[in-house]
Amino acid sequence: MNERPILGISMGDPFGNGPEITVRALADKSIYDRCRPLVVGDKSSMEYAAKVAKKIGVADLKVNAIQDAKDAKYEYGTIDVLDMGLVPADQIPDTSDLDAPKPFGVGACALGGEAAFQYVKKVIEMAMAGKVDGTVTNALSKEAINMAGHHYSGHTEIYAHYTGTKKYAMMLAHNDLRVIHVSTHVSLRQACDRVKKERVLECIHLANEACHALGIENPKIGVAGLNPHCGENGMFGTEEIEEIQPAIDAALAEGINIPEKKPTPPDTVFSKALGGWYDMVVVMYHDQGHIPLKVKGFVYNKAEGHWDAVAGINVTLGLPIIRASVDHGTGFGHAGSGHANELSLVNSIDFALQVAPFYKAKRQ
Repeated sequence: MNERPILGISMGDPFGNGPEITVRALADKSIYDRCRPLVVGDKSSMEYAAKVAKKIGVADLKVNAIQDAKDAKYEYGTIDVLDMGLVPADQIPDTSDLDAPKPFGVGACALGGEAAFQYVKKVIEMAMAGKVDGTVTNALSKEAINMAGHHYSGHTEIYAHYTGTKKYAMMLAHNDLRVIHVSTHVSLRQACDRVKKERVLECIHLANEACHALGIENPKIGVAGLNPHCGENGMFGTEEIEEIQPAIDAALAEGINIPEKKPTPPDTVFSKALGGWYDMVVVMYHDQGHIPLKVKGFVYNKAEGHWDAVAGINVTLGLPIIRASVDHGTGFGHAGSGHANELSLVNSIDFALQVAPFYKAKRQ
């Protein structure tokens, strides 16, 4: 059983949904059959989330607050928390009154941003030192971490900085629908300017490697166009002719499998991906990739007024360590109410375990 990989799980913003989602995910005994989860966060937040879970009938779990990973128990029923001691207990709602759990109502703040940032930094350090086999992150607030003085646009950039990675990209996945982004957190105007041959080719390389990590022997890569109808031979833009096609040609010359051998119109590329034409799609900007993934993975129950599913994962490709993350935000508006959905975190854990052997082989 000690051969189970150790996964470091950052708790996310303490005033967001991360603590609750973590408790709900670790209430599933099968997680412990597959790995040894270690939460990096705060005892105060995790104990409150555990009490909420018990009150609403999810599970009765204990928190084992530790200062060193070697003191973790990795036993179902006990959540091991590397306690960073960043959130004072008096900042957490009164645990004596849980008859009707309700949202914290705190929102983005410097305290939450500082704590969430330090959890991520710590889990990266542990992975780089070989103390954990992979990392999984709960949501943080970009606004909050910037309020705390950490000027990053998200997890992807934090990981790149602290691992010294120069070539990296964001991947989103929901089951067999996978996308990798040429650009992410920039304005749409800037995103168009970033569609360059070198970057598109870089993302094709990262997509191909990621598919191999997932055990796909001969990956099929789709490459979305930027403009409507892929520019209609220059009528609606020339990026496909001047930047995207040259990147595709270079990848084809290297033996990478791009079935259509040219950019695919953005309005059909995802339907084709769902139909099995591609194992991953290179998309040109943030919303081009995020919208189809969230339409597929996020399912709202209109009749009952809640989310039936918040599925999918966010992965940083190109790193020397594993990083998989939930594909949703902090949910400040309902964090603390006991209504958090853990599916995306479970998906992220499963992805990290799936690619762990590939990363282990690379290290050897």
